Formats: sequence, C-alpha cells, structure tokens
Amino acid sequence: MALINPYLHFNGNTEEAFTFYKSVFGGEFERITRFKDISSPEFPVAENDANRIMHIALPIGKNNLLMASDVLEPMGQIRENDNRFKISISAESREEADKLFNGLSVGGKIEVPIADSPWGSYFGMFADKYGIEWMVDFDPKYNGQN
Repeated sequence: MALINPYLHFNGNTEEAFTFYKSVFGGEFERITRFKDISSPEFPVAENDANRIMHIALPIGKNNLLMASDVLEPMGQIRENDNRFKISISAESREEADKLFNGLSVGGKIEVPIADSPWGSYFGMFADKYGIEWMVDFDPKYNGQN
C-alpha cells in the first residue's frame, strides 16, 4: 500500500518552522534541498529565492514523513488561513504512481505531469476534481529498486 504524507507550503519560513518541528518530534532531516540546488537553464531561480527551501523532509514515526517547501515569490503568498498543504503519496512502484496519478487526477487540474524529476524521482502534482491537492512520487532509492 502507498504511504500518505503531509506536505506543507510556507511563505519563506519553512526552515524556521521545520527547526521547530524537529525540536518537537526529534530525529534528523532526511533531506533538505534549496532552490539554488536545482537551478538550471530550464529552471532558473531568482537570486532572492535561491536559499528558500525547495524540499525538506522530517521522518515522523516509523514510516511517515512531514515534508514542506517555500513558495517562490513569483507564485504569490500563501494566505495563512487558506489551504497550505498538499497530500503527498509515496508510491511503491512507477506503475502504482501512474495508477494513483491517473486515477485521482481525472476531472482535475494537472500542475506537473508525472515524469522523471530533476531530483531523481518519478513525480507529478495536481488538484483533483474536488480541489484537493496531491503529489504522487516514486523514488527507487527508497523502494529498493536502485
């Protein structure tokens, strides 16, 4: 069965928030990627966004992750009382990722088509027909398929 993990978005204070979460939950960050780490000619990052968090993951319990990223300034600000999260599904295979992405996105709005990502996983993002936002990811490093 696929794992479901919360994914939060912040207005530039992800690192501060996750330092706090780490102080509460304990453990070590599994991954921290800044936007400057993935900057390329195909995905240029403005200098004022370079140190923002593109992805951070904190293990919570035995099999769950609390994950987040900062919203880039050109994307606008997240209103504090609005939807600040996406549901992130870590699939066990590419086939499962395709099945979940294709099934849940019917009638919805695809933001990032499912495909190989610059950070090495198989990834897609969309809002379903009810407005719930999802990310589907398959990472062979974490599924024994490397």
